Amino acid sequence: MGSTELTELTGLTGLLDGKVVLVNGGSQGVGAAIVRAAVREGAVVMFTGRRAEPGDALVAELTAAGGKAMFVQADLSDAEQAKGAVAEVIAAHGRVDCLVNSAGLTSRGSLLDTTPELFDQHMAINLKAPFFAMQAAVADMTARKAPGTIVNIGSNCAHGGPPYLAPYSTAKAGLAGLTRNAAHAHRFDRIRINTVNIGWTATEGEDATQRAFHGAGDDWVQQAAERLPMGKLGQPDEIADFVVFLLSDRSGVVTGSVIDWDQNVLGALD
Repeated sequence: MGSTELTELTGLTGLLDGKVVLVNGGSQGVGAAIVRAAVREGAVVMFTGRRAEPGDALVAELTAAGGKAMFVQADLSDAEQAKGAVAEVIAAHGRVDCLVNSAGLTSRGSLLDTTPELFDQHMAINLKAPFFAMQAAVADMTARKAPGTIVNIGSNCAHGGPPYLAPYSTAKAGLAGLTRNAAHAHRFDRIRINTVNIGWTATEGEDATQRAFHGAGDDWVQQAAERLPMGKLGQPDEIADFVVFLLSDRSGVVTGSVIDWDQNVLGALD
């Protein structure tokens, strides 16, 4: 059986045909991979980022390939801008069908050395921004009495995390709780809300973090991969395919799930 025939049988093409999707933090890393995957699956996509250059470059790439994408420059640490991004989608397309909260801050801090300012930065980006973006998106969905889907990009640090990621782990644990709370509150509105807790992932941001905080050299990805069970770090495009599936109707009734997407089995010990 050829690949075309197999694709026709599984029906996993055009997963987001006609959907209007907002990806917060979509100009690079996992967010950019989600933007690409959503466009590939037929969605009209708007995405946010702090810097115009990578956002504009991604729009140009997708437009050249025949996709539909629009970039909105926004600082999501400002809750009003997080809500405003949803408002811009609605103004441009009349609605928002799907929301992905992918923006994240991973700067280091332990319990003992985290300043109030660093703590607030983590809460603003990793928890407050998703909260208010979800608030605005769900308000639109319920006003239209229309179903919708939301996927938050969490972290396996929500289960505890290393000592040097204390505020990050705290915020991601809060995001898991928010996911369950909101999914329960809006289950009869047919709004499905899930979180994907990703592990160590090969992104531009992770490369910068490893070099800035851990003295990593040019071969750090290869060295890390040799220590990992699957022989590689998490790949943004693979995460993106999973997120698109969760956004789509093909993921069925699943809601309120916090899914660990990693190669380490939490709670298992040697």
